[in-house]
Amino acid sequence: MRRLALLGVLAGASLLSACGFTPMYGETGVSGGLSRIAVTTPDDRLGYRLREQLEDAFGRDGAQAPLYRLTTEVEQSRRPLGRRIDDTASRYELTVKAAWALTPAAGGETIKGVQTTTVTYAAADQPYAAIAAQQDGEDRAAADLARLIRLDMMRVLAGL
Repeated sequence: MRRLALLGVLAGASLLSACGFTPMYGETGVSGGLSRIAVTTPDDRLGYRLREQLEDAFGRDGAQAPLYRLTTEVEQSRRPLGRRIDDTASRYELTVKAAWALTPAAGGETIKGVQTTTVTYAAADQPYAAIAAQQDGEDRAAADLARLIRLDMMRVLAGL
């Protein structure tokens, strides 16, 4: 029974390798290119969090010279949602738009794109809690933008 299972796994692996399938995250995929992208973001809290999330998502290897430079410009807007009896907002909607440009370090054509994400967070009466909620919303927006931009980079690098 054990040998039959092993033969089944080996047969499946050989069929998969024969079809020309290349995993996106495999060494021959785009992962090597992602780790060699240098990221530049705006010099503010949201920009810092976005750069941190992007470098983590790309698996940035600082020991190697970057092959690409990714620059981002970030715009955010906050809109109150819901009203309490005292006419203050009970929730906020944070929309963050990131325009990115990927340029080969050796020179060449720049590829551009835009990603937008929207998150909501509760409005608190206490000042510290309100600041913490807003920062948590920014952190979640940065993480989502990093995920979306990473998917864009994988598509771009897979097509090169």
